[in-house]
Amino acid sequence: MNPDRPQRGLAETLADRSDEQLAQLLTARPDLASPPPRGSAVLAQRALSASSLALAGDALDLAGVAVLEAFLDAAAGTDRHDLIGPVTRDDVVSRLGRRLRRAEVDARLRALEAQCLIWDSGAGAPKRTDPKKTAWVGGIHLAAALPWRGHQLLGPLATVPPDEIRALLDDLDDRPRELLDTLAAGPALGRSRDAAPDADPAAPVSRLIAAGLLLRIDEQTVELPPMVGRLLRGEPPLTTATLGTPEPTAGPGRFGADDVDAAGAGEALELLRHAGDLVDVVGRTPATILKSGGLGIRELRRLAKATGLPVARVGLLTEVLAAARLLDAGLPDPEPADWSGDEAFAPTVAVDPWLHLGPERRWHALAAAWLELPRRPWQIGDTDRDGNTLAALSSELFDASAPLTRRQILAPLLDVPPAAPVETEALVDTLCWRHPRQLRRWTRRFVGETLREARELGLVAHGCLTGPGRMLLTASTEDDEGAAEVLAAMDRALPEPVDHFLVQADLTLMVPGPMTVELAEQVQAIADLESGGAASVYRISEDSLRRALDTGRSGSEIVTLLESRSRTPVPQSLTYLVEDVARRHGSLRVGVASSFVRCEDPALLAAVLTSEAAAEVSLRALASTVAVSAASLREVVDALRRHGFAPAGEDSTGALVDLRSRGSRVPARAASPRPRPRRARIAPGQVQTVVDRLRAADRADAPPTGSVRAAGGGESASALIQLALRTGRPVRLGYVDAHGAASRHVVRPRALHAGHLLGATDDEADVSFSLHRITHLEVL
Repeated sequence: MNPDRPQRGLAETLADRSDEQLAQLLTARPDLASPPPRGSAVLAQRALSASSLALAGDALDLAGVAVLEAFLDAAAGTDRHDLIGPVTRDDVVSRLGRRLRRAEVDARLRALEAQCLIWDSGAGAPKRTDPKKTAWVGGIHLAAALPWRGHQLLGPLATVPPDEIRALLDDLDDRPRELLDTLAAGPALGRSRDAAPDADPAAPVSRLIAAGLLLRIDEQTVELPPMVGRLLRGEPPLTTATLGTPEPTAGPGRFGADDVDAAGAGEALELLRHAGDLVDVVGRTPATILKSGGLGIRELRRLAKATGLPVARVGLLTEVLAAARLLDAGLPDPEPADWSGDEAFAPTVAVDPWLHLGPERRWHALAAAWLELPRRPWQIGDTDRDGNTLAALSSELFDASAPLTRRQILAPLLDVPPAAPVETEALVDTLCWRHPRQLRRWTRRFVGETLREARELGLVAHGCLTGPGRMLLTASTEDDEGAAEVLAAMDRALPEPVDHFLVQADLTLMVPGPMTVELAEQVQAIADLESGGAASVYRISEDSLRRALDTGRSGSEIVTLLESRSRTPVPQSLTYLVEDVARRHGSLRVGVASSFVRCEDPALLAAVLTSEAAAEVSLRALASTVAVSAASLREVVDALRRHGFAPAGEDSTGALVDLRSRGSRVPARAASPRPRPRRARIAPGQVQTVVDRLRAADRADAPPTGSVRAAGGGESASALIQLALRTGRPVRLGYVDAHGAASRHVVRPRALHAGHLLGATDDEADVSFSLHRITHLEVL
């Protein structure tokens, strides 16, 4: 290849590409389309900038980085006129050897060319299809696309097995090891005078360079190889001796696809139950907001103790519920007792309709909220660089890249068969190969904690994606059809809800599966959950029966419910308990007067007035069957129950009042806009618009073709416009607007009126140009 031959510029290459190829380029590199470039020259200038090349490098896998390094190494010393190269495929293959198959090299070269990182160097030559006969050139900023400064995949450690690198590290003295540990913990680049080739060979930096454990960038800069950095940080090694695609799975697992879906559905049911428990607790006692914002560790521990859940589980639930707009900060209504009047975290008014939805809809709401959550709940309780503890729902936990990295971690699970498990270390290896620019991020903890959250959401089970998880990741989120597909998958995975239970002799109800919404409401009214899971156990007690009677149910209705819903005979002892509690319930009636107590039995009311409860709420007798108190109805009822009585509440008509507390609520705020990812996206419809404008600008900026032309406005321009009107031909004109800005346009004339040319351009259907502002005009 003759390096002195004139090279073909990127602008020429872009101008020769088809509209479809340009659309693919703008989709792959959306930063090039904002704002829409005016012509191929502007597009080429943007594509060759270091900032745009760095963004394009995010999409390179480890094999693509190796090919790019080999290209840069082969092009070293050939930079002329802002270009490097030309480089052939053989140049690249000779530097990579057998570490990457030639078909893979060809595929990476085509991908680099499609994204305009490199392009065919032939000046005016027809497009070559054989990579063996093609030579490519690139821009002088091409190295910005690499994830590191040096050519690490061509360096001395590139083909060394990890065990040998580990042995080299073990043999180091304290000072060299300390230097490497510093670079492993912080930026991989370091500066030292001992980096120069003529430096003292006995210096620690010189010895590390000689051993290949540091790579010299220039006379004062060294870089820690990524293979060494991962070993020093205790992470799975980065294998570069072979550059082929790693296999994330070892083969089929012990469980089938139905078993995986069933396990995920079980986790989802537990998640929904725990979310309901947390909503109930936070509704009764809203969580205090930290001065810096967020939910502190102390409050999380309080909620964990009240719900019986681990702190990490409570942190995940609060973040997901808040993301689904079911939990928010505000003024609780009604205010809890002894409340300070400040804002607090409490359930929103949207939580009550959500609690009455089917399990698949509640599951979908939480799973979709987690997938797009711009935070990482597993980091709650960690410390930041300043030593401050990261609180739940705090601004310090915000990370706009969290949804993207979450999808990147789960994406390899989509590429394996549905029931094939993937180990965490194998997944880390795959992520390092797919996204080498983010090597420091792919740690065991980062990946493992994300998988744990996915398991708790029912999206991953037994190391595999569940059917609903797979559907949630692949379904379109832009329309209702995609959500319907996810809901259908979740409904299929969930076990069929049951409408019955089994009454046990020990006064418990065993429910063999998830209950229907109607049955769940009835069971939770008369019994307390004792153990959850695939088969839940509820215990009936005097307190639970009293709670049911408070809602207006009678003892006979409770007995009828037990007999009609139970698949086993109802024990006589349970029937006696229900009848006894119902007989005693309501013998005392508490009303709103600020409140009053009435009783048909004067002896019972006399016992109440002599008890400690009477002194606690200042009860005084009005008659042998009536007493009053200045305390509220709720306070009087609670005081009497604490001292062994069984009162019921009534309203002014004498009807029973449901005394169950629904908890406090706060207004539901509008959903916040989704955080913008680092890389902008461009809609398919916008791509074609940008391409059309680019083509129009190219036509307007094209050099004269020998057609009829005029310089300046006036009679010659008018004559040419009249010619264009008669022949139906477009014109190309130069124009200076009122602000002195010059531009060029291709116009299809429609009329010439009062010194103005009226017509249409590719961008606008109706435009007007003053003749005296036209600098030149050409009939095409």
